Amino acid sequence: MNPSWQHLQLRTRRYFLRDAGLGLGALAASDLLNREAAATETSAVSLGQPHFEPRAKRVIYLHMTGSPPNLDLFDYKPELRRRSGEDCPQSFLEGREFAFTSGTPTLLGTPQNFRRVGESGGWMSDAIPHLRGIADEMCRVHSMTTDQFNHAPAELLIYTGSPRTGRPSMGSWVTYGLGAENENLPAYVVLISSGVQPNGGKSSFGSGFLPSVYQGVQCRSKGDPVLFASNPPGMNRSLRRATLNTLNRLNELQAQEMGHPETQTRISQYELAFRMQTSVPEVMDIRQETQATLDAYGAEPGGSSLANNCLLARRLIESGVRFVQLFDWGWDFHGTRPDSGIDQGLRDKCATMDRPVAALIKDLRQRGLLDDTLVVWGGEFGRTPFREGRTAKSKILGRDHYPDCFTMWMAGGGVRGGLDYGTTDELGFGVTENPVHVHDLQATILHLLGFDHTRLTYRFQGRDYRLTDVHGHVVSDLLS
Repeated sequence: MNPSWQHLQLRTRRYFLRDAGLGLGALAASDLLNREAAATETSAVSLGQPHFEPRAKRVIYLHMTGSPPNLDLFDYKPELRRRSGEDCPQSFLEGREFAFTSGTPTLLGTPQNFRRVGESGGWMSDAIPHLRGIADEMCRVHSMTTDQFNHAPAELLIYTGSPRTGRPSMGSWVTYGLGAENENLPAYVVLISSGVQPNGGKSSFGSGFLPSVYQGVQCRSKGDPVLFASNPPGMNRSLRRATLNTLNRLNELQAQEMGHPETQTRISQYELAFRMQTSVPEVMDIRQETQATLDAYGAEPGGSSLANNCLLARRLIESGVRFVQLFDWGWDFHGTRPDSGIDQGLRDKCATMDRPVAALIKDLRQRGLLDDTLVVWGGEFGRTPFREGRTAKSKILGRDHYPDCFTMWMAGGGVRGGLDYGTTDELGFGVTENPVHVHDLQATILHLLGFDHTRLTYRFQGRDYRLTDVHGHVVSDLLS
Protein backbone atom coordinates (compact mmCIF):
# COMPACT_ATOMS: atom_id res chain seq x y z
CA MET A 1 0.00 0.00 0.00
CA ASN A 2 1.12 3.52 -0.72
CA PRO A 3 2.61 4.92 2.53
CA SER A 4 0.69 8.14 2.18
CA TRP A 5 -2.61 6.25 1.83
CA GLN A 6 -1.76 4.18 4.88
CA HIS A 7 -1.12 7.40 6.78
CA LEU A 8 -4.54 8.74 5.74
CA GLN A 9 -6.26 5.47 6.72
CA LEU A 10 -4.96 5.89 10.26
CA ARG A 11 -6.51 9.35 10.41
CA THR A 12 -10.05 8.01 10.96
CA ARG A 13 -12.53 9.49 13.44
CA ARG A 14 -11.99 6.58 15.84
CA TYR A 15 -8.21 7.04 15.66
CA PHE A 16 -8.59 10.77 16.20
CA LEU A 17 -10.88 10.43 19.23
CA ARG A 18 -8.72 7.69 20.77
CA ASP A 19 -5.36 9.43 20.50
CA ALA A 20 -6.26 13.13 20.56
CA GLY A 21 -8.39 13.48 23.67
CA LEU A 22 -5.92 15.70 25.39
CA GLY A 23 -5.58 17.74 22.23
CA LEU A 24 -9.35 18.36 22.11
CA GLY A 25 -9.32 19.49 25.70
CA ALA A 26 -6.44 21.82 24.97
CA LEU A 27 -8.25 23.23 21.95
CA ALA A 28 -11.38 23.88 24.01
CA ALA A 29 -9.41 25.57 26.76
CA SER A 30 -7.50 27.64 24.20
CA ASP A 31 -10.75 28.78 22.58
CA LEU A 32 -12.23 29.87 25.89
CA LEU A 33 -9.07 31.67 26.91
CA ASN A 34 -8.77 33.39 23.53
CA ARG A 35 -12.34 34.66 23.75
CA GLU A 36 -11.72 35.98 27.24
CA ALA A 37 -8.46 37.60 26.13
CA ALA A 38 -10.15 39.18 23.11
CA ALA A 39 -12.86 40.65 25.32
CA THR A 40 -10.23 42.03 27.67
CA GLU A 41 -8.04 43.44 24.92
CA THR A 42 -10.83 45.24 23.07
CA SER A 43 -12.08 46.93 26.25
CA ALA A 44 -8.79 48.64 27.13
CA VAL A 45 -10.27 52.08 26.39
CA SER A 46 -13.69 53.43 25.49
CA LEU A 47 -13.50 54.71 21.94
CA GLY A 48 -14.49 58.32 21.53
CA GLN A 49 -13.84 59.05 25.21
CA PRO A 50 -10.63 61.04 25.83
CA HIS A 51 -9.32 61.04 29.39
CA PHE A 52 -9.78 64.82 29.67
CA GLU A 53 -10.91 67.81 27.61
CA PRO A 54 -8.81 67.84 24.42
CA ARG A 55 -7.20 70.92 22.89
CA ALA A 56 -7.14 69.31 19.42
CA LYS A 57 -9.77 67.18 17.72
CA ARG A 58 -7.73 66.08 14.74
CA VAL A 59 -4.16 65.90 13.39
CA ILE A 60 -2.42 66.63 10.09
CA TYR A 61 1.08 65.17 10.23
CA LEU A 62 3.48 66.19 7.45
CA HIS A 63 6.50 63.89 7.27
CA MET A 64 9.43 64.92 5.09
CA THR A 65 10.80 61.46 4.33
CA GLY A 66 14.59 61.36 4.51
CA SER A 67 14.85 64.22 7.04
CA PRO A 68 15.39 67.87 6.11
CA PRO A 69 18.67 69.55 7.10
CA ASN A 70 17.64 71.52 10.20
CA LEU A 71 20.86 73.60 10.13
CA ASP A 72 19.91 74.96 6.70
CA LEU A 73 16.27 75.74 7.49
CA PHE A 74 15.56 76.52 11.14
CA ASP A 75 18.60 76.22 13.45
CA TYR A 76 20.95 79.06 12.52
CA LYS A 77 24.61 78.60 13.53
CA PRO A 78 26.80 81.60 12.57
CA GLU A 79 29.80 80.08 14.36
CA LEU A 80 29.49 76.93 12.25
CA ARG A 81 29.44 79.07 9.12
CA ARG A 82 32.53 80.98 10.33
CA ARG A 83 34.43 77.72 10.91
CA SER A 84 33.21 75.96 7.77
CA GLY A 85 35.99 73.86 6.22
CA GLU A 86 37.86 73.26 9.48
CA ASP A 87 38.40 69.73 10.77
CA CYS A 88 35.65 68.58 13.07
CA PRO A 89 36.83 68.59 16.73
CA GLN A 90 37.64 65.04 17.85
CA SER A 91 35.63 65.51 21.03
CA PHE A 92 32.48 65.48 18.89
CA LEU A 93 33.48 62.29 17.09
CA GLU A 94 34.83 59.99 19.81
CA GLY A 95 32.68 56.94 20.36
CA ARG A 96 30.24 58.02 17.66
CA GLU A 97 28.99 56.09 14.66
CA PHE A 98 27.64 57.67 11.48
CA ALA A 99 25.83 56.20 8.51
CA PHE A 100 28.29 57.19 5.74
CA THR A 101 31.12 59.12 7.39
CA SER A 102 34.38 57.98 8.95
CA GLY A 103 37.72 59.56 9.76
CA THR A 104 37.81 63.30 10.46
CA PRO A 105 35.19 65.18 8.44
CA THR A 106 35.19 68.95 7.89
CA LEU A 107 32.67 71.34 9.42
CA LEU A 108 30.00 72.62 7.04
CA GLY A 109 28.27 75.97 7.50
CA THR A 110 25.00 76.59 5.73
CA PRO A 111 24.99 78.10 2.21
CA GLN A 112 21.50 79.47 2.93
CA ASN A 113 20.86 82.96 4.27
CA PHE A 114 18.97 83.43 7.53
CA ARG A 115 17.12 86.35 9.08
CA ARG A 116 14.78 86.95 11.99
CA VAL A 117 11.11 86.84 11.00
CA GLY A 118 7.71 87.54 12.52
CA GLU A 119 6.92 89.30 15.76
CA SER A 120 8.56 86.38 17.60
CA GLY A 121 11.88 87.10 15.85
CA GLY A 122 12.90 83.50 15.18
CA TRP A 123 15.64 82.69 12.67
CA MET A 124 14.48 81.08 9.42
CA SER A 125 16.20 80.34 6.10
CA ASP A 126 15.53 82.05 2.78
CA ALA A 127 14.89 78.57 1.32
CA ILE A 128 11.41 78.70 2.93
CA PRO A 129 10.05 82.22 2.24
CA HIS A 130 6.37 81.26 2.53
CA LEU A 131 6.87 79.54 5.88
CA ARG A 132 8.54 82.73 7.09
CA GLY A 133 5.13 84.33 6.60
CA ILE A 134 3.53 82.04 9.18
CA ALA A 135 6.43 82.12 11.66
CA ASP A 136 4.19 83.35 14.47
CA GLU A 137 1.88 80.34 14.06
CA MET A 138 4.78 77.90 14.41
CA CYS A 139 6.03 76.25 17.59
CA ARG A 140 9.60 75.33 16.58
CA VAL A 141 11.31 72.64 18.66
CA HIS A 142 15.07 72.74 18.01
CA SER A 143 16.01 70.17 20.66
CA MET A 144 14.46 67.03 19.21
CA THR A 145 16.50 63.88 19.74
CA THR A 146 16.15 60.23 18.77
CA ASP A 147 17.90 56.90 19.32
CA GLN A 148 18.20 55.86 15.67
CA PHE A 149 20.39 57.10 12.81
CA ASN A 150 19.06 54.98 9.92
CA HIS A 151 15.89 55.94 8.10
CA ALA A 152 13.49 53.04 8.59
CA PRO A 153 14.18 52.41 12.31
CA ALA A 154 14.07 56.15 13.07
CA GLU A 155 10.79 56.60 11.20
CA LEU A 156 9.23 53.60 12.92
CA LEU A 157 10.39 54.91 16.31
CA ILE A 158 8.60 58.22 15.74
CA TYR A 159 5.38 56.64 14.50
CA THR A 160 5.13 53.40 16.46
CA GLY A 161 7.35 53.94 19.52
CA SER A 162 9.66 51.10 18.45
CA PRO A 163 12.40 50.88 15.78
CA ARG A 164 11.10 47.44 14.78
CA THR A 165 7.96 46.52 12.87
CA GLY A 166 4.85 45.15 14.54
CA ARG A 167 3.64 48.04 16.69
CA PRO A 168 0.61 50.24 15.94
CA SER A 169 1.29 53.61 14.35
CA MET A 170 0.47 56.95 15.94
CA GLY A 171 -2.54 57.47 13.70
CA SER A 172 -3.87 54.04 14.69
CA TRP A 173 -3.52 54.85 18.40
CA VAL A 174 -5.31 58.16 17.88
CA THR A 175 -8.22 56.63 15.97
CA TYR A 176 -8.37 53.74 18.46
CA GLY A 177 -8.75 56.28 21.23
CA LEU A 178 -11.02 58.82 19.52
CA GLY A 179 -13.06 56.63 17.17
CA ALA A 180 -14.51 57.87 13.88
CA GLU A 181 -16.25 61.22 13.38
CA ASN A 182 -17.69 60.48 9.93
CA GLU A 183 -18.98 56.97 9.32
CA ASN A 184 -18.64 57.40 5.55
CA LEU A 185 -14.90 58.11 5.62
CA PRO A 186 -11.89 56.38 7.14
CA ALA A 187 -10.82 57.89 10.46
CA TYR A 188 -7.15 57.67 9.38
CA VAL A 189 -6.07 58.60 5.86
CA VAL A 190 -2.57 58.47 4.34
CA LEU A 191 -1.43 60.52 1.33
CA ILE A 192 1.95 59.94 -0.34
CA SER A 193 3.71 62.31 -2.73
CA SER A 194 6.90 62.11 -4.81
CA GLY A 195 6.02 58.54 -5.81
CA VAL A 196 7.75 56.58 -3.04
CA GLN A 197 6.43 54.83 0.06
CA PRO A 198 7.82 55.95 3.45
CA ASN A 199 11.07 54.43 4.70
CA GLY A 200 9.25 52.31 7.27
CA GLY A 201 6.91 51.00 4.58
CA LYS A 202 3.27 50.48 5.44
CA SER A 203 4.28 49.75 9.03
CA SER A 204 4.63 53.52 9.44
CA PHE A 205 0.85 53.78 9.12
CA GLY A 206 -0.19 50.22 10.02
CA SER A 207 -2.25 49.08 12.98
CA GLY A 208 0.22 46.50 14.31
CA PHE A 209 -1.56 44.32 16.86
CA LEU A 210 -4.56 46.67 17.08
CA PRO A 211 -7.61 45.56 15.09
CA SER A 212 -6.96 46.35 11.44
CA VAL A 213 -9.93 48.74 11.32
CA TYR A 214 -7.52 51.30 12.86
CA GLN A 215 -4.85 51.12 10.13
CA GLY A 216 -4.28 54.05 7.78
CA VAL A 217 -6.18 53.97 4.49
CA GLN A 218 -3.91 55.10 1.67
CA CYS A 219 -5.66 57.40 -0.81
CA ARG A 220 -4.39 58.78 -4.09
CA SER A 221 -4.77 62.27 -5.49
CA LYS A 222 -4.62 60.93 -9.06
CA GLY A 223 -6.85 58.20 -10.52
CA ASP A 224 -9.16 56.18 -8.26
CA PRO A 225 -8.77 57.65 -4.75
CA VAL A 226 -8.70 54.16 -3.19
CA LEU A 227 -7.50 51.12 -5.12
CA PHE A 228 -10.04 48.33 -5.70
CA ALA A 229 -12.92 50.33 -4.17
CA SER A 230 -14.56 50.93 -7.56
CA ASN A 231 -17.02 48.40 -8.94
CA PRO A 232 -15.50 46.11 -11.59
CA PRO A 233 -17.08 45.93 -15.06
CA GLY A 234 -20.48 44.27 -14.96
CA MET A 235 -21.21 45.08 -11.31
CA ASN A 236 -23.48 47.98 -10.41
CA ARG A 237 -24.12 49.42 -6.95
CA SER A 238 -27.23 47.33 -6.23
CA LEU A 239 -25.40 44.11 -7.14
CA ARG A 240 -22.47 45.16 -4.94
CA ARG A 241 -24.95 45.75 -2.10
CA ALA A 242 -26.48 42.30 -2.52
CA THR A 243 -23.03 40.71 -2.63
CA LEU A 244 -21.98 42.46 0.58
CA ASN A 245 -25.19 41.42 2.31
CA THR A 246 -24.37 37.78 1.59
CA LEU A 247 -20.75 38.19 2.70
CA ASN A 248 -21.87 39.90 5.88
CA ARG A 249 -24.21 37.05 6.78
CA LEU A 250 -21.38 34.54 6.29
CA ASN A 251 -19.00 36.66 8.36
CA GLU A 252 -21.59 37.06 11.12
CA LEU A 253 -21.97 33.28 11.30
CA GLN A 254 -18.20 32.93 11.59
CA ALA A 255 -18.08 35.66 14.25
CA GLN A 256 -20.71 33.83 16.31
CA GLU A 257 -18.86 30.54 15.98
CA MET A 258 -15.25 31.70 16.41
CA GLY A 259 -15.55 34.97 18.32
CA HIS A 260 -12.55 36.49 16.52
CA PRO A 261 -12.53 40.32 16.60
CA GLU A 262 -10.98 40.53 13.12
CA THR A 263 -14.16 39.03 11.68
CA GLN A 264 -16.15 41.99 12.96
CA THR A 265 -13.43 44.25 11.60
CA ARG A 266 -13.82 42.64 8.18
CA ILE A 267 -17.57 43.34 8.21
CA SER A 268 -16.93 46.97 9.19
CA GLN A 269 -14.33 47.42 6.47
CA TYR A 270 -16.55 45.98 3.76
CA GLU A 271 -19.33 48.35 4.78
CA LEU A 272 -16.97 51.32 4.98
CA ALA A 273 -15.59 50.52 1.52
CA PHE A 274 -19.14 50.49 0.15
CA ARG A 275 -19.90 53.90 1.67
CA MET A 276 -16.53 55.24 0.52
CA GLN A 277 -17.43 54.57 -3.11
CA THR A 278 -19.57 57.70 -3.05
CA SER A 279 -18.10 59.76 -0.20
CA VAL A 280 -14.35 59.55 -0.96
CA PRO A 281 -14.44 60.65 -4.64
CA GLU A 282 -16.44 63.72 -3.61
CA VAL A 283 -14.02 64.71 -0.85
CA MET A 284 -10.98 64.00 -3.03
CA ASP A 285 -12.23 66.12 -5.95
CA ILE A 286 -10.31 69.38 -5.60
CA ARG A 287 -11.99 70.76 -8.72
CA GLN A 288 -14.69 71.93 -6.32
CA GLU A 289 -12.24 74.46 -4.86
CA THR A 290 -12.03 78.05 -6.12
CA GLN A 291 -9.24 79.00 -8.46
CA ALA A 292 -7.89 81.32 -5.77
CA THR A 293 -7.56 78.40 -3.36
CA LEU A 294 -5.91 76.19 -5.96
CA ASP A 295 -3.45 78.98 -6.75
CA ALA A 296 -2.67 79.56 -3.07
CA TYR A 297 -1.64 75.92 -2.64
CA GLY A 298 -0.15 75.52 -6.10
CA ALA A 299 -2.48 72.55 -6.58
CA GLU A 300 -3.53 71.16 -9.97
CA PRO A 301 -6.66 69.00 -10.32
CA GLY A 302 -5.80 65.57 -11.67
CA GLY A 303 -2.18 65.82 -10.58
CA SER A 304 -0.21 64.10 -7.85
CA SER A 305 1.86 66.38 -5.63
CA LEU A 306 2.44 67.51 -2.08
CA ALA A 307 0.48 70.66 -2.97
CA ASN A 308 -2.56 68.57 -3.93
CA ASN A 309 -2.15 66.47 -0.80
CA CYS A 310 -2.01 69.52 1.48
CA LEU A 311 -5.28 70.77 0.02
CA LEU A 312 -6.78 67.28 0.32
CA ALA A 313 -5.68 67.15 3.96
CA ARG A 314 -7.74 70.27 4.67
CA ARG A 315 -10.75 68.82 2.82
CA LEU A 316 -10.45 65.51 4.68
CA ILE A 317 -10.29 66.94 8.19
CA GLU A 318 -13.08 69.35 7.27
CA SER A 319 -15.16 66.27 6.40
CA GLY A 320 -14.48 64.50 9.71
CA VAL A 321 -11.26 62.52 9.21
CA ARG A 322 -9.38 62.32 12.52
CA PHE A 323 -5.78 61.79 11.41
CA VAL A 324 -4.29 62.68 8.03
CA GLN A 325 -0.70 61.57 7.41
CA LEU A 326 1.27 63.07 4.52
CA PHE A 327 4.55 61.46 3.46
CA ASP A 328 6.73 63.36 1.00
CA TRP A 329 9.81 61.60 -0.37
CA GLY A 330 13.09 63.29 -1.33
CA TRP A 331 14.52 64.96 1.82
CA ASP A 332 17.70 62.87 2.19
CA PHE A 333 20.35 65.54 1.52
CA HIS A 334 23.63 63.61 1.31
CA GLY A 335 24.92 65.60 -1.65
CA THR A 336 25.41 62.50 -3.80
CA ARG A 337 23.47 64.17 -6.65
CA PRO A 338 22.73 67.81 -7.49
CA ASP A 339 19.14 67.44 -6.29
CA SER A 340 20.34 66.13 -2.89
CA GLY A 341 22.71 69.04 -2.20
CA ILE A 342 21.98 71.55 0.54
CA ASP A 343 22.47 74.51 -1.81
CA GLN A 344 20.30 74.66 -4.94
CA GLY A 345 18.98 71.13 -4.45
CA LEU A 346 17.47 72.07 -1.10
CA ARG A 347 15.94 75.27 -2.47
CA ASP A 348 14.36 73.34 -5.34
CA LYS A 349 12.87 70.74 -2.99
CA CYS A 350 11.65 73.36 -0.54
CA ALA A 351 9.84 75.09 -3.41
CA THR A 352 7.54 72.06 -3.68
CA MET A 353 6.77 72.14 0.07
CA ASP A 354 7.06 75.73 1.30
CA ARG A 355 4.11 77.25 -0.52
CA PRO A 356 1.47 74.52 0.01
CA VAL A 357 2.31 73.98 3.70
CA ALA A 358 2.12 77.70 4.42
CA ALA A 359 -1.15 77.85 2.46
CA LEU A 360 -2.51 74.95 4.54
CA ILE A 361 -1.85 76.80 7.82
CA LYS A 362 -3.40 80.02 6.50
CA ASP A 363 -6.40 78.16 5.09
CA LEU A 364 -7.05 76.35 8.36
CA ARG A 365 -6.78 79.66 10.23
CA GLN A 366 -9.18 81.42 7.88
CA ARG A 367 -11.76 78.64 8.17
CA GLY A 368 -11.59 78.54 11.96
CA LEU A 369 -10.09 75.04 11.95
CA LEU A 370 -6.55 75.68 13.17
CA ASP A 371 -7.40 76.14 16.85
CA ASP A 372 -8.56 72.52 17.16
CA THR A 373 -6.41 70.97 14.40
CA LEU A 374 -2.82 70.05 15.32
CA VAL A 375 -0.38 70.32 12.42
CA VAL A 376 3.01 68.59 12.85
CA TRP A 377 5.97 68.94 10.44
CA GLY A 378 9.33 67.16 10.51
CA GLY A 379 11.55 64.23 9.56
CA GLU A 380 12.88 61.18 11.39
CA PHE A 381 16.21 62.67 12.57
CA GLY A 382 18.62 65.54 11.85
CA ARG A 383 21.68 66.12 9.66
CA THR A 384 25.34 66.45 10.65
CA PRO A 385 27.13 69.80 11.13
CA PHE A 386 29.93 68.38 8.96
CA ARG A 387 30.23 67.18 5.36
CA GLU A 388 29.02 63.72 4.48
CA GLY A 389 32.04 61.39 4.06
CA ARG A 390 31.27 60.06 0.59
CA THR A 391 30.94 63.55 -0.88
CA ALA A 392 33.76 65.26 1.03
CA LYS A 393 35.64 66.18 -2.16
CA SER A 394 32.57 66.94 -4.27
CA LYS A 395 31.37 70.39 -5.31
CA ILE A 396 27.92 69.36 -4.09
CA LEU A 397 27.46 69.98 -0.36
CA GLY A 398 25.71 67.29 1.68
CA ARG A 399 25.14 66.17 5.26
CA ASP A 400 24.99 62.73 6.88
CA HIS A 401 22.29 61.34 9.20
CA TYR A 402 22.35 62.70 12.74
CA PRO A 403 20.15 61.58 15.66
CA ASP A 404 21.34 63.85 18.49
CA CYS A 405 19.48 67.04 17.60
CA PHE A 406 17.04 68.23 14.97
CA THR A 407 14.12 70.61 14.50
CA MET A 408 10.42 69.88 14.17
CA TRP A 409 7.54 72.32 14.34
CA MET A 410 3.86 72.28 15.21
CA ALA A 411 1.00 74.73 14.74
CA GLY A 412 -2.57 75.10 16.01
CA GLY A 413 -4.25 72.53 18.23
CA GLY A 414 -3.21 74.02 21.57
CA VAL A 415 0.51 74.71 21.01
CA ARG A 416 2.24 78.06 21.51
CA GLY A 417 2.67 79.92 18.24
CA GLY A 418 5.85 81.93 17.69
CA LEU A 419 7.86 79.82 20.15
CA ASP A 420 11.45 78.66 19.63
CA TYR A 421 11.94 75.88 22.17
CA GLY A 422 15.18 74.16 23.10
CA THR A 423 18.70 75.08 22.09
CA THR A 424 21.74 73.33 20.64
CA ASP A 425 25.42 74.22 20.97
CA GLU A 426 27.07 76.80 18.70
CA LEU A 427 28.09 74.14 16.15
CA GLY A 428 24.84 72.15 16.23
CA PHE A 429 26.27 68.92 17.65
CA GLY A 430 24.16 68.50 20.77
CA VAL A 431 21.19 69.75 22.77
CA THR A 432 22.18 72.21 25.49
CA GLU A 433 18.74 73.09 26.84
CA ASN A 434 15.31 71.41 27.03
CA PRO A 435 15.84 68.12 25.16
CA VAL A 436 12.69 66.60 23.63
CA HIS A 437 12.89 62.89 22.84
CA VAL A 438 10.54 61.45 20.21
CA HIS A 439 8.65 59.70 23.03
CA ASP A 440 8.11 63.13 24.63
CA LEU A 441 6.71 64.38 21.32
CA GLN A 442 4.32 61.41 21.19
CA ALA A 443 3.19 62.00 24.78
CA THR A 444 2.60 65.69 24.03
CA ILE A 445 0.57 65.00 20.87
CA LEU A 446 -1.63 62.52 22.74
CA HIS A 447 -2.04 65.02 25.60
CA LEU A 448 -3.29 67.67 23.17
CA LEU A 449 -5.85 65.14 21.93
CA GLY A 450 -7.08 64.54 25.49
CA PHE A 451 -5.16 61.39 26.41
CA ASP A 452 -2.82 60.44 29.20
CA HIS A 453 -0.25 58.50 27.15
CA THR A 454 0.34 56.08 30.05
CA ARG A 455 -3.35 55.10 30.06
CA LEU A 456 -4.01 54.77 26.33
CA THR A 457 -3.07 51.08 26.26
CA TYR A 458 -3.94 47.81 24.56
CA ARG A 459 -3.32 44.38 26.03
CA PHE A 460 -1.41 42.08 23.69
CA GLN A 461 0.33 38.81 24.54
CA GLY A 462 -0.20 39.40 28.23
CA ARG A 463 1.19 42.93 28.36
CA ASP A 464 -0.31 46.42 28.20
CA TYR A 465 1.31 48.27 25.30
CA ARG A 466 1.23 51.99 24.56
CA LEU A 467 2.60 54.32 21.87
CA THR A 468 5.33 55.69 24.14
CA ASP A 469 6.46 52.21 25.26
CA VAL A 470 7.71 52.82 28.84
CA HIS A 471 9.00 56.35 28.18
CA GLY A 472 7.83 59.85 27.44
CA HIS A 473 6.83 63.03 29.27
CA VAL A 474 4.43 65.77 28.19
CA VAL A 475 6.36 68.93 27.31
CA SER A 476 4.04 71.41 29.01
CA ASP A 477 6.13 74.43 27.90
CA LEU A 478 4.90 73.86 24.33
CA LEU A 479 1.23 74.21 25.31
CA SER A 480 -0.65 77.48 24.96
